[in-house]
Amino acid sequence: MILASYQFNAGDIPVKIEIKTVEGEYVPIYKVSVTGVEKTTELILEKIKSELVKEVSLDIKDLRNIKRSDEIRKKFEEKISFLVKKYFPDASEKTTRYLAAYLIQKSIGLGSLDLLIADDNLEEIAINNSEEAVWVYHKKYGWLKTNIKMENEDKIYYYASSIGRRIGRQITLLEPLMDATLETGDRVNATLEPISTFGNTITIRKFSRRPWTITDFIASNTISIEASALLWLAVQYELSTLISGGTASGKTSMLNVISNFFPPNQRIISIEDTREITLPKFLHWVPMTTRLPNPEGKGGVSMLDLIVNSLRMRPDRIIVGEIRRQREAEVMFEAMHTGHSVYATVHANNTKETIVRLTNPPINIPKTMLPAISLIVVQYRNRRVGYRRTFQVAEILPDGDARVLMQWNAKKDRLEKVARSVNLMNTLETYTGYTRNEIQKDLIEKGKVLKWLVKHKVNNIHDVGYVMAEYYTNKKKLMDYVNKNKPIKFKAPEQRVPEEGKKKRVKKRETAVKKVMRRFKKVMPKKRRASPARRKKSK
Repeated sequence: MILASYQFNAGDIPVKIEIKTVEGEYVPIYKVSVTGVEKTTELILEKIKSELVKEVSLDIKDLRNIKRSDEIRKKFEEKISFLVKKYFPDASEKTTRYLAAYLIQKSIGLGSLDLLIADDNLEEIAINNSEEAVWVYHKKYGWLKTNIKMENEDKIYYYASSIGRRIGRQITLLEPLMDATLETGDRVNATLEPISTFGNTITIRKFSRRPWTITDFIASNTISIEASALLWLAVQYELSTLISGGTASGKTSMLNVISNFFPPNQRIISIEDTREITLPKFLHWVPMTTRLPNPEGKGGVSMLDLIVNSLRMRPDRIIVGEIRRQREAEVMFEAMHTGHSVYATVHANNTKETIVRLTNPPINIPKTMLPAISLIVVQYRNRRVGYRRTFQVAEILPDGDARVLMQWNAKKDRLEKVARSVNLMNTLETYTGYTRNEIQKDLIEKGKVLKWLVKHKVNNIHDVGYVMAEYYTNKKKLMDYVNKNKPIKFKAPEQRVPEEGKKKRVKKRETAVKKVMRRFKKVMPKKRRASPARRKKSK
């Protein structure tokens, strides 16, 4: 039985996907088919590939350089197009482009893995060995078995080493473990046998090509409007927040979502192992990533190095991908105590576990330091059903314990208020001067804006960022749209062309030039006009 069927393009290659149940298989099959390549065509393409290898030379340094890799791809495309036309003289332009893309994928790409990477519905791609089919994790259907199989263990090793070479990493029998990233930003882990008993492995963690926004989270019931408004309020007033949860529970996605609430007039530094955070393009944002040392053990840049360095960059907000070690946590808490707002993630399943994790090895932070964090947000992933939810929202009390304010109800599938805020509200009252009623009105107003975003499907990260910027700088105008339930036409600041301003500037410039010329004329003696006779003589 076919569960789903859809198509997409991997570059110029049309790909068809069928997800179906098959008798005798306990998990559905993810069938990949590429239309238009027959056996005879495949043989001719192999011949072209051999000819291509002889004529076009590759340098590893060029592959590492992003600009050079684009040039190489262009060089390949030109040569392949020439060879395709030579062997297929009657092929149309569309067919030539398709065959060229197919050959590039086979020659300098990752073969059939590129087809899987191009599917935006996949979160994970797993090669366990050459005996088994490749597995994928689908956003809707969970783990699926594909109809793709690696030819042999050498092929898996070839793909792993080629991924590593492009970023200056290597995987060998002496170093059988490798972490790397693809050009797309997707994270790769590879292992070699006998470390992985059954054979060589590659695991690719795919990241969403379209970053999650608060609109997506509310629309998919990941978080409630009330909780979203509370997080927005905390971010607006620079209260540090920690996001915890299990593996693939949506911690980084939540970090990205709350980062959309940052005001446009503040400097943001993000620190990650692999770049996953994406912020609206008009924000004052400096993304930074760690770097592993080379084979000689030199050139490494750790998370700690970047956290320490970020404090010298005058940041207003610091985003830390993940806290793992004591020294990183100490510097992060030091940043909080010196007036910086910090937003970070940590692995823990609930609020209690988060406190235990922070106060015990390997992080081992004194409990007295924990009140620097104002909020803990816990993310949860239900593997059986395949959805993610905000599990808990908690405040940190002055003694370092946590008080859960909102708890997810599994039976009703909703986030419910379970306690009144004490410390968070006191902090907001102290630093804003607002009364509880005024804070409540602010939360209601923010809830209105969030409902309006969902109703009008404003889910592009730059558009959401633009709404937040308008809220902070031109609230009256934005609330007019919200109260009248009118859609808004979005233009990012750098796309907005202030025509009137341009005209004024041009006019001012022209006026300034005229003034200078008038002064110049006053100073300089007037040039006498030559008589007609003299002009005639000069001719």
